[in-house]
Amino acid sequence: MDASQPIFRQLALRIEQGIVDGTYPEETQVPSTTEFSAFLRINPATANKGINLLVDAGILYKKRGIGMFVAHGARRQLLSSRREAFTQQYVRPLLAEAARLEITPEDLSGMIRRTAAEDAPAADLTATARPTL
Repeated sequence: MDASQPIFRQLALRIEQGIVDGTYPEETQVPSTTEFSAFLRINPATANKGINLLVDAGILYKKRGIGMFVAHGARRQLLSSRREAFTQQYVRPLLAEAARLEITPEDLSGMIRRTAAEDAPAADLTATARPTL
């Protein structure tokens, strides 16, 4: 946990990341408020507030007497909102700086493709160098 955001928001982001990366697939149960609070050593009310953010957003839903589950379509919803945030946070400023430097969108696209191609072999070596368990 970091001090830049409220703890309940950090918990919500942690659960969102788990949904995006497949740790919590759709229609599966997430840990309970009690489990989160014990594991993270936070107040159960704080954990509940983080979980309720996701319930209010339609990412999680409650099965009475059983617990909280990942909603159908939650991953798609999260990816969509994260892509929009990515566009606002990275792409728009990148395009603005490229325009200041007189780099056309086509040139920028080529730069991105070349850089990705240069970085791809290093990523491939890292993936193949990992031991299998």
